[in-house]
Amino acid sequence: MTRLLDLCSLIRSKNAGPFWLTFDFVARDQASFERIAQPSVFTPQLFAELYGADPAHILTVRHERAQAVKVSFPRPVRQGDLTDSDSYGGQQYAPLVDLEVPEPVG
Repeated sequence: MTRLLDLCSLIRSKNAGPFWLTFDFVARDQASFERIAQPSVFTPQLFAELYGADPAHILTVRHERAQAVKVSFPRPVRQGDLTDSDSYGGQQYAPLVDLEVPEPVG
């Protein structure tokens, strides 16, 4: 299988305010976008398992013209909390770079 890193020209995470994290996945080309935009790739269950997020609060947006997928969810603790290990949210993407992306169905 192909890794997410092989399909994206940009993978990043960042704060979306002090209470939310957002992830951006920008595909290298249309074929790569079609693979990463499959509903089976960025599932609420994936982000629940990796980040302890509530699946009911995970938002996924697919931007066809930008060839990008954005995933956002509430931070586990607010930005700057004493237990916050990544105040800017910029390191949260790391567990996803080696995600195996299946071939498109159909």
